[in-house]
Amino acid sequence: MCNLKKGKVYIVGAGPGDPDLLTVKALRCLSLADLVFYDYLIDDRILSFARVGAELFSLGEPYTGRKLKQVEVNERMIIAARCGRIVVRLKGGDPHIFGRLNEETNALAEASIQYEVVPGITSASAAAQVAGISLTDRRNASAVALITGHLSYEHDPTLPALDFKSFASFRGTLVFYMGVVTVKHWSGALLDGGMPPDTPIMVIQNATFPNQKIIKTTLINIEQNIKEENIKSPAIVIVGKV
Repeated sequence: MCNLKKGKVYIVGAGPGDPDLLTVKALRCLSLADLVFYDYLIDDRILSFARVGAELFSLGEPYTGRKLKQVEVNERMIIAARCGRIVVRLKGGDPHIFGRLNEETNALAEASIQYEVVPGITSASAAAQVAGISLTDRRNASAVALITGHLSYEHDPTLPALDFKSFASFRGTLVFYMGVVTVKHWSGALLDGGMPPDTPIMVIQNATFPNQKIIKTTLINIEQNIKEENIKSPAIVIVGKV
């Protein structure tokens, strides 16, 4: 049965993986939580910071199990908060970057649920750090574009299709999230758009995890190299002179 006290939802960025890269506020939220809804890519070491006795609930299993749909996640958070529970919605990286943040906050607001968003270190910054490069450089990159390689419009026709070809002339660093599966699509579009075939690229898989893997390649070779090196998600792709 639900009690009458008022619950709250904290939407928390867990950072790229390494527990040492959690924010102090993220740790504080985990220490308060009655219930933690976490993305399946969250490192188990981070979950160990949850309050003793807190319920931990994975929102899906990679490749083998069913992932909860967004509407189901929203409903579970709302129900728990209405029952007076302190809920932590734990997301990899930063919730503001390709984290479906608006979908969750809009649902909570419509249900009159109190919530707070706690930012985290986004995967692009972490991947660049472990690769030993900077995403910006005053000589080569005065701008950075964070791009989703996930072709969302194929699953939802109401969403706009990204014009990957137009990024070929971007005078800065391109960072692709979720770009491994769609590498043929976006790399081909960049080539068609006139980006030089020898444009340098770094791919960072599992950045900051103990099993992280880094490969250096070029635009013309990236699709082949990803296959040869058996690169899987999660991986960040950094494109440009930096």
